[in-house]
Amino acid sequence: MLKYFSADWIFPVSSPPIKNGVVAVNATGEIQQVSSADEAKNPDVVYLKGAIVPGFINTHCHLELSHMLGQIPEHTGLVAFVQSIIKNRQADADQIKDAMQTADQKMFDNGIMAVGDISNQLSSKEIKENSKIHYHTFIEAMGFNPARAGAIMDDAKRIRQDFKPLSASIVPHAPYSVSPELFELIRKEAEKDNAIISVHNQETANENAFFKNKTGGFLELYRFLGLDITFFEPTNKTSLQSWLPYIKEQKTLLVHNTVSNQADIAFAKEHNTNLYWCLCPQANLYIENALPDVDLLMGENVKITLGTDSLASNHQLNILSEMLTLQKYKQVPFEKLLTWATVNGAEFLALDKQLGTIEVGKRPGLNLIQLSADFKIENDQVKRLI
Repeated sequence: MLKYFSADWIFPVSSPPIKNGVVAVNATGEIQQVSSADEAKNPDVVYLKGAIVPGFINTHCHLELSHMLGQIPEHTGLVAFVQSIIKNRQADADQIKDAMQTADQKMFDNGIMAVGDISNQLSSKEIKENSKIHYHTFIEAMGFNPARAGAIMDDAKRIRQDFKPLSASIVPHAPYSVSPELFELIRKEAEKDNAIISVHNQETANENAFFKNKTGGFLELYRFLGLDITFFEPTNKTSLQSWLPYIKEQKTLLVHNTVSNQADIAFAKEHNTNLYWCLCPQANLYIENALPDVDLLMGENVKITLGTDSLASNHQLNILSEMLTLQKYKQVPFEKLLTWATVNGAEFLALDKQLGTIEVGKRPGLNLIQLSADFKIENDQVKRLI
């Protein structure tokens, strides 16, 4: 039996919005029909106020940090934030599991269909196995000492093996925590499996300062960690220009990009044509109280996706709330935001045959949101229809 939903607007994303359109779905959530009101004369139509959009894709999350909600003050800067994570991430196993379970359910309630999730251990596997959300797990390899690269990679492979049969790939944490040798091992593994990569990129000016001339706040981070970095020679280049060549042409998600500039973007385009740029605006404001140059990224016509980051750096895991933040601070048009929140994320995670657009034969999920007459998001409340 089909369900018929109509709203003030239907946004298929793959085609122009339909005023007073109608969407028909079957019991499995598969789209059977997308039509105008005139084309869909059916007495069983459920009429709704608002806009129907596809389910959202969260391309960057840390589910295993969900128990840290509210534990770290805002606006500390990334270096202090990372130190707080290291000091405080340990907790009772049941507390961690309960927090992940709650976060997973809230993401589902917030209309999220798929998540690219960062993991450093196996703790999230059971939640993901039983979730209504599709997860791809990015297993972070982390180690700046070149001599440790092989051992770190072996550990990451073991975690990936333990995550089976769930979808997972081994990825670098960030340029300042991964040696060139470890980057090389990660790239070779990704090439072998044709795997996708995610990496935290240029989240703070300190990152560029470290690579350019070995100055800035990361020196304090290494002291805190007890790491001897006398072996490191600055590259006289920005962070992105220093590490991106290690990845070559692998399909890669650059996460945060808070201080990426035009020269960085030009360099990135020249060295890898398979990049996606993930924005996590609420986490950027929470940690550094800064946002990426979104106008520049739009002007450069790069592929943009959206993420929430973790509950250690955000008050909620809600992609619509991220869209609302970008609308408020950067005046990004709604239809661009919707593309970033749906089809671009689905494409990066290789889920676009099923998710990301409202098209016949797909199962994208349907969300009802509230828009003003000029297509402005009115609030961050999502009603999940299917």
